[in-house]
Amino acid sequence: MTTDDVQARWRARRAPDGDLVLFGDGTLAVMELQEFTGSPQWEWREIVRARQWTPAHWIDVDLTLASCDRAGSRALAGESAAHGSIGWVALTRDGGDTLEWLAVCRYSDPFAVVELDDTAVTATSTAGQVWRFPRSAPERVAITSAPR
Repeated sequence: MTTDDVQARWRARRAPDGDLVLFGDGTLAVMELQEFTGSPQWEWREIVRARQWTPAHWIDVDLTLASCDRAGSRALAGESAAHGSIGWVALTRDGGDTLEWLAVCRYSDPFAVVELDDTAVTATSTAGQVWRFPRSAPERVAITSAPR
């Protein structure tokens, strides 16, 4: 999968299926979501990283539920309703056309709120989980419950 292939898929609003971070350069990090017993915290940890890969399935990142612009970057968040209400978050530049990274979690509810600052993209799911993605290392996301 080349950078051009990834960018073309992004413009077509498509992403690989699964728990992953897809980087704009074509790198794919496969992730695994773990919940800590007795704690309102989760960890999304990287299992493997690949530079060449062939996805088994593609999903549509068809519904954008939130976006936030800052200094030439845009954070987007939403769901893939056609694929079981899968949550996704993306960081783009150039008005949303160039993908920096896309995080897809098939076990997350849709993301309905997104915020962008100089260091992180923060997305809140409809289930109340807060995912704080470092802009330069989204695979190191911190996941907590939203304050009530």
